[in-house]
Amino acid sequence: MTAVEERPSETSDGATSSTLYTYDLAPTKREGRRWGAYNVFTLWANDVHSLGNYAFAIGLFALGLNVWGILAAFLLASVLLFLLLTLSGFMGHKTGVPFPVMSRIAFGIRGAKIPAAVRGVVAIAWFGIQTYLASAVLSALLIAMFPGLRDLDANSVLGQSTLGWITFLALWALQLLIVSYGMQMIRRYMAFAAPTTLITMCALAVWMFVRADWSISVSVDAPLVGGEMWLQILQAAALWVVIYGTFVLNFCDFTRSAKSRGSIIWGNVIGIPVNMIFFAVIVIVLSGAQFKLDGHVITSPTDIVRTIPNMFLLATASLALIALTVAVNLLANFVAPIYALIDLFPRRLNFRRAGVVSAAAGLVILPWNLYNSPVVVNYFLGGLGALLGPLFGVIMADYWLLRRSRVNVPALYSEDPAGDYHYRRGVNPRAIAAFVPSATVAVVIALVPFFHAAAGFSWFIGAVLAAALYALIADRTSAMSDVDGEAIAVAAE
Repeated sequence: MTAVEERPSETSDGATSSTLYTYDLAPTKREGRRWGAYNVFTLWANDVHSLGNYAFAIGLFALGLNVWGILAAFLLASVLLFLLLTLSGFMGHKTGVPFPVMSRIAFGIRGAKIPAAVRGVVAIAWFGIQTYLASAVLSALLIAMFPGLRDLDANSVLGQSTLGWITFLALWALQLLIVSYGMQMIRRYMAFAAPTTLITMCALAVWMFVRADWSISVSVDAPLVGGEMWLQILQAAALWVVIYGTFVLNFCDFTRSAKSRGSIIWGNVIGIPVNMIFFAVIVIVLSGAQFKLDGHVITSPTDIVRTIPNMFLLATASLALIALTVAVNLLANFVAPIYALIDLFPRRLNFRRAGVVSAAAGLVILPWNLYNSPVVVNYFLGGLGALLGPLFGVIMADYWLLRRSRVNVPALYSEDPAGDYHYRRGVNPRAIAAFVPSATVAVVIALVPFFHAAAGFSWFIGAVLAAALYALIADRTSAMSDVDGEAIAVAAE
């Protein structure tokens, strides 16, 4: 990422503000955008096949859903995600701006720091956790290859063994190195990791299918039936969308470099419905084969990887899982806080420096302690996650229902009091008025035990409620201009 800042002196709404406009936050030029359908597909080829997602999906088998129920849940979820992510992706392609700037349209040039900060905090926490999970796989591989290292895994320093610290810091530094070269390097890494991931997981499923004599168990011994089964299918589909609640917000961070709308559509078609059904089939084979073999349900693909008898194949599979987890982390949990930090400290941070700050924050929180604390994960991260639905509802209602995709891009970088997105001292009180009660409802549903049955739907409830409230109270009297950002745009990565 170049440190040179290309700033014009004037826009249609006055001078660009140094607190709102930097090279990294500027819109991208349409000419030279490099993200095609394959690059969009690799987002999902990596992200869908994460270890956390496999653990969630395999858990559905353990809860009693049969193979058809699992397929139905993922089919429903993939249709919903395709629609949400395509709408979100179109916003990035049209404006060329990252999520913190996109939020200014609805929340105002100052109020947008609220959604950017919420998204950034959630991402930093999960960046640390995902790095820890990948380091655990690497530690297990090293012990299998070099049993003498077991002694380094027996002590505890701030909750982590010496070997754990070594593997964590190694993967932490690797991700920081990749990010230091900007979005272009992330795009290249994803292009490499995606086929590696798909081939590895497919090979693992075939190997398990062969071990189980070419057949699998279609369910546990006492599967769910009737209304109970359909309720679990709906909850599973809703929770799968919630998992991507972060991504639907900042998908524009990637599609701002997309070549065309067609690239987004085709990348999403192959990467979401097609890829997610492929993912569901792998989950079914892994779960059903293992259950047929010994009557136990695995909790993660790593449980199967550790049973591979050949050391070369074990190492290959483990390294593929690590490469996958790094890719997921870069996509979902590293880029978002980088842009959020640049937005908060535009005069001090660029893409590279913000990456260092974000990585440092993911380290000092000691993520293994967070992950091993159900209270922290469920209440802190669960509560923050519930806020993402209402944010999405306000932003989407403002862009699609109120403005009908008309955006004055240069005004997003202007502090002119008469600017389109200045509102009241840079904050849109109507957006806040729609967000606060909706977020309160979503958090209560997500965290209060009394609403446990509806907790899985908290993101949807918050998003729909916020969108409806905002559509009801939004200001429709102001003129809404449509001005592209080419005059102040920079080259796309």
